[in-house]
This record gives sequence, structure tokens and C-alpha cells, in this order.
Amino acid sequence: MYNKLTENDIQEMEQEIEHRKLVLRPKLLEEVKETRAHGDLSENFEYHAAKREKNRNESRIRFLEKMIKTARVIEDTSAEDEVGVGKTVTIYVPEDDEEETYTIVSTMRQDSIHGFISVESPMGKALLGHRVGDSIMVRVSDSYSYEAQIRKICVTDAADEAKLRSF
Repeated sequence: MYNKLTENDIQEMEQEIEHRKLVLRPKLLEEVKETRAHGDLSENFEYHAAKREKNRNESRIRFLEKMIKTARVIEDTSAEDEVGVGKTVTIYVPEDDEEETYTIVSTMRQDSIHGFISVESPMGKALLGHRVGDSIMVRVSDSYSYEAQIRKICVTDAADEAKLRSF
């Protein structure tokens, strides 16, 4: 499966890779060397912790490189009054008699607990391209779906942008 990422997501991932390779990697390697010199490795907790951190860094680098390599770049080509990437949408769900607000994001930024849903999620797929007043059908599984109505669409504001970048 390919991850749908924006150009901005890819740039941020490349910056993180560069930071991890040029700043963290040398620092973590030095920590491993220093703690190795402290004696018996079988009882040297600091050595094992330093080695674990070095391995986590290398694992994160590999993960990010694979994400970039397999990414499908997406752009928001939606009109200002249509649901698209980076837009915040308020919907009404008659079944629950509730309004819910979501921000549509790439797969890398999704965090449903904080209202950031992926373009690939059932809700994201159902919302894309629709306008205020449209009714949509959100298909959660083969046996369950529900209707929702779009009440409001707005471009993500600066505060939400900051939250997106903090992931």
C-alpha cells in the first residue's frame, strides 16, 4: 500500500532524516563507544540503553526513507468551497444527533483522537470533493454505514497548522 503524502510532508521527512543522520547518529555512536568502555557489557545498563537508542534512530531513518520511496504525492486541487486536504469540516450525524469537526490530512498526519483524519479513512474518502449542504454516506465496513451532512468547510487556520507540524 502506498501512503498518500503532500510535498510538504516529504520535505519534513527529508529534514528529519538529515537531522537524524548528521546530528543524532554521530552523537548516539559516541554514546555507545563511551558506555562500552565502562566495563563488563553483560551488566552495563548504560551500554544497552545507548545501543537501543542508536538502533531506534536507525530504524526511524529506514522507516522514513521507505515512506518517501513508496509515497504517492497528493495535492489539494479542491475548490475553496469543497472538502480537500488541509480543510476543516463540520458535519452533522443524524443517527447520533451530533456535530463533529475534522481536519482532512495526509496519511502521515492522521490523528483521529485530535480530529485529524486521513484522506484514506472511510470518513475522509466520503468527504473529499463535497460541499456544504451535501449528504454523504460513510461506509465503515461491508455491514455498517451511516449518513452525515456537511455543515461547514474552512481552510485550516494557523493554530491547526502548528498542531499538524508538531507530529
